[in-house]
Amino acid sequence: MENLLRRILLYLSVAGWARSIMSRWGVARRVALRFVAGETLDEAVSATKALNARNLLASLDYLGESVKRAEDTQEVVKTYRDLLKRIHDEGLKAGISLKLTHFGLDISEDLCQTNLRHVLTDAKQFGIPVTIDMENTPYTDITLKIYRTMRDEYNFDNVGTVIQAYLRRSEADMQALGAEGAHIRLCKGAYLESPEHAFPDKPDVDANYVKIMHNFLQTAGYLCIATHDEKMIAAAANEIKTLKPTRYEFQMLYGIRSARQDELAAAGYPVRVYVPFGAAWYPYFMRRLAERPANVWFFVRSLFRR
Repeated sequence: MENLLRRILLYLSVAGWARSIMSRWGVARRVALRFVAGETLDEAVSATKALNARNLLASLDYLGESVKRAEDTQEVVKTYRDLLKRIHDEGLKAGISLKLTHFGLDISEDLCQTNLRHVLTDAKQFGIPVTIDMENTPYTDITLKIYRTMRDEYNFDNVGTVIQAYLRRSEADMQALGAEGAHIRLCKGAYLESPEHAFPDKPDVDANYVKIMHNFLQTAGYLCIATHDEKMIAAAANEIKTLKPTRYEFQMLYGIRSARQDELAAAGYPVRVYVPFGAAWYPYFMRRLAERPANVWFFVRSLFRR
């Protein structure tokens, strides 16, 4: 039943008709703001300052994906460059995350890389980390290719990317990336994938996550352990205690398990919170509902509140 609900929600996350309805529904926007730090850059900066005051790092993501017109990517690049300047000027303990389809990858690879270079040039100048997010399976190979190109071109250790543990290929990808000393965010995965590409059952995803984490922590790579699952957190803490790695951090999402974020930071672990912002909140919101049934019930209860 849980898998069926997840698949329905992931389908709705990319359904244009559902997006149109939900985006106009005030209660949906209000509930989404539990997981999104507002729609403006100022709101995202304010949320980051509050996180920093709690001894938490941040990774800011200007929400959006699948841009179809080249001229629309100009606003995306400008927003990220403005964001980098704010991070630098205001001394925020934060990096940025971005999606390649937001930078025009569906239009052309050249356009995407040109746009990305504008942002990475500023990020390198300011010493601000950048994570190239992973999207669904059709983008896996090209994302890894562009990540490696930019990492090598900029010789910038803080350029990272994301690997999703639910994909069957991820163990092999992480072996190669570990040998390269890559900076990787390891998450479970939040897209609708076929059983051919992804493990359909949660126990198999969890087992693959722990296996990949164990192996990567023994490499020269930097591992961002992105999870809210208490079993995965406990497994990570045990691996850290046993293996004693120095290049790692925990990552969690804005608005989810905030108390646990504080507990981990108080225990001495580096903790970074993924802070999304912007008007294009619908796909992100639906994927968060799909990840945890508790989020769905939170949404349903909110429908009946005045």
